[in-house]
Amino acid sequence: MRSLRGLAVVAVVGALALTACSSPAADEPAADSSAGSADSGYPVTIPTNFGDVTIDEKPERVVALGWGDAELALAFDVQPVGAADWLAFGGEGVGPWSEGLYDEAPEILGTLELSYEAVAALEPDLILDVRGAGDAERYERLSSIATTVGVSEGGEGYKTRPDEQVRMVGAALGQPERAEEMLAEVDAAFAEVTEAHPEWAGKTFTAATRTSEGWGAYFDDARSLFLEDLGFVPNETITDLSDTSENGWSVKISPEQLDLLDADLIVAFPIWIETTEITEDAGWQQIPAVEDGRAVVIDGNVSQSFSLGTPASKLYAIENLVPLLEDAID
Repeated sequence: MRSLRGLAVVAVVGALALTACSSPAADEPAADSSAGSADSGYPVTIPTNFGDVTIDEKPERVVALGWGDAELALAFDVQPVGAADWLAFGGEGVGPWSEGLYDEAPEILGTLELSYEAVAALEPDLILDVRGAGDAERYERLSSIATTVGVSEGGEGYKTRPDEQVRMVGAALGQPERAEEMLAEVDAAFAEVTEAHPEWAGKTFTAATRTSEGWGAYFDDARSLFLEDLGFVPNETITDLSDTSENGWSVKISPEQLDLLDADLIVAFPIWIETTEITEDAGWQQIPAVEDGRAVVIDGNVSQSFSLGTPASKLYAIENLVPLLEDAID
């Protein structure tokens, strides 16, 4: 069995795309595979936002379109023939924690602007679109090509929670036990950090970003859940603004209100701008946490792993981001 921890490698600088996602109760079932044999895992029925989806037999040609779906398929030893590169990694469309897992590079398909003809040309027998927008028209068009596992129940708007995504993809690929093993390994890695840093428990955090369109902060998404798993708690100033959110997982912050980002810890990253547009911004520098050195600005693969939320990317972030948090907090 491949260890997820073995998928983490050293950090280099790259670009980050903006999207979101989050993670469910650990005991929440993602699928009913009771009708399948212990050997095959099929047939399996997976609840989704578009109703139950039944997969009768092991898929041979998988297309992975959702945020992180391709990397998860690879973690289950399934190589998609087509995949979407949401974070613009280039090449095979995966982060360094998943490099080298393809025998043959997939066809890289679109993200928001998807060619259904290109998907159909790959002749898939299963399409994974588990962490996507949850658009009904998109789902219907994909389902007309092949059996499609769409977003979770209530997961529209990129809000399929990461743990739930692992269980859904694992069930679809006939490996629900492996899914639980992955989640347990990540839980153990977080537990190791929290045991080493009990003083982090209850300290507030803000997960912030700056894009070409302005400043923002996240709540109830993969980034904030990562910090919560380390023992931190959300900045209530940000969560109190959640009713102003246009997407259900982030809020806009005006340059005149950057003090709203202040917390015991700030983790910030740029999106399609230079990192210096954060670090050299006068308003940013005046935030108390920044003045005190309790702010971390990340970019490249560290920020991508922080944002992606797959098991392998979380382990990579634990290895590469946690030391930066230690320096800032301790």
